Amino acid sequence: MMVRVVLADDQPLVRSGLRVLMADHPDLDVVGEACTGAEAVQLVREVNPDVVVMDIRMPGMDGIEATRLIMAGPATTRVLVLTTFDEDDYVYGALRAGTSGFMVKGMALDDILAAVRVVAAGDALLAPGVTRRLIADFVGRSEVVPERSSRPVEGTTEREREVLTLAGSGRSNTEIAEDLFITVAIARSHVSRLLTKLGARDRGQLVVTAYEKGLVTLPH
Repeated sequence: MMVRVVLADDQPLVRSGLRVLMADHPDLDVVGEACTGAEAVQLVREVNPDVVVMDIRMPGMDGIEATRLIMAGPATTRVLVLTTFDEDDYVYGALRAGTSGFMVKGMALDDILAAVRVVAAGDALLAPGVTRRLIADFVGRSEVVPERSSRPVEGTTEREREVLTLAGSGRSNTEIAEDLFITVAIARSHVSRLLTKLGARDRGQLVVTAYEKGLVTLPH
């Protein structure tokens, strides 16, 4: 499958490096570049890429607002956020805006390519340890106060709530299956039903729900 990519970053060197990297892989096609969030939104409307690799800090409209506008539009584009783990304090906002995953500047080049492909395939890059730490850290510092309710999430079964709790902590389908002693296919089916019942676009939004409902205990 050919993955059409837009690169959105205010640093020309970053965009150039990613473009050169992807040029060596025939399944990845960079169809546009943007140096601001507003330009990224406009490009998505014009070329409808599969994935936008989106920086958070850009002049004018930042990556979070750009992601929110892209997700609210008719395009089927998914967003993979590019962040600096030690600086960017906006991950939770990006999750709420609808991003499908995170990439940390400086990570291995092969991991960057894998992240783009994972997001393009409709999954969310939430299982790797770096992403799990990143989400837990920034959600822990967010202004959102979890409900901490013992009541089930409306419309879900007890088993689905267990799955949501595990997905919210960054567990993959395989890990969920192991924890609950079920098959991977059944775990995948539960996740799929949760996406439908909760009106979530992908696993990223399941993470948001799990934190907001107080189903996930943050590390101290």
